[in-house]
Amino acid sequence: MRLKTGDTNDWDNLRRMLRDFVGKRRHCPFKGQNDAHHVSYKRFRRRIIRRSSSEGPAASTPLATGRQCEPSFELDAVCQRLVLDSPPRHHEPEQTVLQGNLQETALAGGVFHCGAVSPLNTPCSAGGWPATENAREQGWVWRAAVQEARTAQQTGSDERKHDLQPFAVLDKASVGLQGKSVMKLAAPSLLNDFYTNLLDCSRNGVIALALGSSVYLWNSETRALVGHLSPQMERPRHQTQSISCLCWSTDGRALCIGTRQGEIQLWDVEHKQTMTCLPSHLSVVRALSWKQQLLSSGSVLGRIHHLDPRAPAPLVGAAVHEEGICSLQWSPGDDRLASGSTDGLLCLWDSDVAGLTRSRQPITTLKQPSAVKAMAWCPWQRKTIATGGGWKDGELRIWDTESGTCVTSANTNSQICSVRWAEEKRYLVTGHGLPHHQVTCWTWEFPSLSPTYQLTGHSHRVLHLTLNPDGTQIFSAGADQRLHIWDM
Repeated sequence: MRLKTGDTNDWDNLRRMLRDFVGKRRHCPFKGQNDAHHVSYKRFRRRIIRRSSSEGPAASTPLATGRQCEPSFELDAVCQRLVLDSPPRHHEPEQTVLQGNLQETALAGGVFHCGAVSPLNTPCSAGGWPATENAREQGWVWRAAVQEARTAQQTGSDERKHDLQPFAVLDKASVGLQGKSVMKLAAPSLLNDFYTNLLDCSRNGVIALALGSSVYLWNSETRALVGHLSPQMERPRHQTQSISCLCWSTDGRALCIGTRQGEIQLWDVEHKQTMTCLPSHLSVVRALSWKQQLLSSGSVLGRIHHLDPRAPAPLVGAAVHEEGICSLQWSPGDDRLASGSTDGLLCLWDSDVAGLTRSRQPITTLKQPSAVKAMAWCPWQRKTIATGGGWKDGELRIWDTESGTCVTSANTNSQICSVRWAEEKRYLVTGHGLPHHQVTCWTWEFPSLSPTYQLTGHSHRVLHLTLNPDGTQIFSAGADQRLHIWDM
């Protein structure tokens, strides 16, 4: 809804109406026998719509940003229902952005961060995603590896010649030795941040690695750089979208990118030119996970958003953590969503994500002494999940989510930054920080959890891990700005 700037009387009246309405809600349930409440709500919503449509657009809305003014749960529900139930007004070009404003305000008590939301009637890419007509309008462009090499030759810059290029081969072993990487590649500008998720491998064996504000794609089969996705060069520096997380879709045709500015970008890899901007968070996007065509995202403010990129209004559900999200993953059967937070909580949510409500509660909550950043579901035992503790904890734990108990654990005496399972080979991989910065492979035969290989070569902590589809290669990215490939 829009109010004229400085119109404090109308704003006070609106707040009073909301307070009165919320007071009535507390004494009558949403479901069941109270039809009078439903009628009063419809009347209330109709008055708000009529009032907002009769007044001109506002230059600004008097809402606090960030966490300065956290609205109550009841007030959130009212705002959310207004967004879901109010008919769209296509004659107003600002309406799409306004809808995003209300959605984000209802969830976080702030203003919307991303100014671009997919139009209602946009063409779709091959993957069925809504597509914008021009990727350049979003400020992102695709550059193929061949084009970049040609550009470097044309410039003839000595500085460019001496720059370390992403995925440049630094060392290559003629024979793979146990515990030694077979290839070491350059990963310049890799952010040294424990809470980021910047490395992922698609089902087609394409490695996506975020370096600064660009995402580089590297084919693990041909061992060749495909190209990279990055902001336009003419974009102002203060608007650069530094990347905080990324995630491939389950079919490997779409790549989702989350930024430190709170934006969520969906990139169609098959066409390499189609981008759409989904409704964003108010803070850093820390984790992403796909459930078929549904995308879930988690932010540093503890918000979980469920997005359907095919829908006219992509935001279809939400949940809230008390502390920041640092990991998010759907189970192999898509029936459970696991979310880890900075306060050491591992929450399990059911598959029913519909509805924008902050009253949603997890079905199970498990606790560990440190942030739950390293986390992964076991592919062959679908009710089992592994978590790794931070530097104050250092414990690798295997949880049974049905009983809510830790079935086994192992003390690693080091920070665990990443956890991955290899389905084909049936082993578990962990990436570590001090003191050895190693990659460890584990065998798990209930209830025994035993280390089998310790892979060394990184000079700083191993922040990210991923595996190729058949589990025969491990890719590790470290704070030393190196990407190692290990043959198993």
